[in-house]
Amino acid sequence: MAHLLELTTQGDVGTLADPAKLGAIRLMDPQALYELWERQPWSAHAIDLERDRADWAALSAQDKQDIAWSLSSFFVGEERVTTQFSGLVMAYETQSEEAFLTTQQVDEARHAQHFDRFYDQVLGLDDTFERRLEAARRQVSADFLTLFDGHLVEAGRALIADPRDLGAKVDFVTTYHMVIEGTLALTGQHFITRTFEELDILPGFTAGFRRIATDEHRHVAYGTWFLQQKAADPGIRRRIAERLMVLLPTAAGVLVPPGADPRHWTLLGYDSEEINAFAFTALSRRLKVIGVDLAAAAA
Repeated sequence: MAHLLELTTQGDVGTLADPAKLGAIRLMDPQALYELWERQPWSAHAIDLERDRADWAALSAQDKQDIAWSLSSFFVGEERVTTQFSGLVMAYETQSEEAFLTTQQVDEARHAQHFDRFYDQVLGLDDTFERRLEAARRQVSADFLTLFDGHLVEAGRALIADPRDLGAKVDFVTTYHMVIEGTLALTGQHFITRTFEELDILPGFTAGFRRIATDEHRHVAYGTWFLQQKAADPGIRRRIAERLMVLLPTAAGVLVPPGADPRHWTLLGYDSEEINAFAFTALSRRLKVIGVDLAAAAA
């Protein structure tokens, strides 16, 4: 289902796995993605977290620590993106794009609400939203801060300064939709959700996390569509590739747990090779759709 969200009805899941056909895929445009958003409503505050509280209380201290670290980047990241997204909304080029981009900013605020509610009602951080967020922020890595407080904030400021700057818009979409959401967030969601379902724990959080993933597949679909449209220009293709080469080493560091060997590590029972392969295989397929050859640009 995840891949279907990125295609028009003329595409199919099998097409994404065929490198020879990736560049010919027609993607859902902003109007289609807006209409899809209307068909997929959900409420962060309607999710039942009662069993999650019992599950959390029964976890070992180490399991709680590992899970809290895994979720901290999502909680902080959702808030960061919500606050930094206004520049992209200002940079809309059509009414349909304006409509879709406003839904994405609403989605990001809803995601932050889901995490805040979980931290409050399950982790037991009985305080304000701001202080719960600050507690999560103390757990994120230096690479996370470089990516979110550095690269993302700078890209957002450039768009606010000049919403008509196409290069700034390409930089923001590459940073956010391709790297933060398409490479990091969807990878983390896949392995965290898989872990919780295999262990049969935290069903309320997991239900919300699945809805978040559905939202983010729409967002990544927009980013892929936008970059595919603009990458017809060789200069834009080069700009996308150059931006990725700057961002990806930092992005890889975001996934590494604290104190772990950055070359070989495990997260929630999964090794770094499997996690990295999942992340960068998905990115490579999207770049094929867009028409960007990262290997050639790096040569």
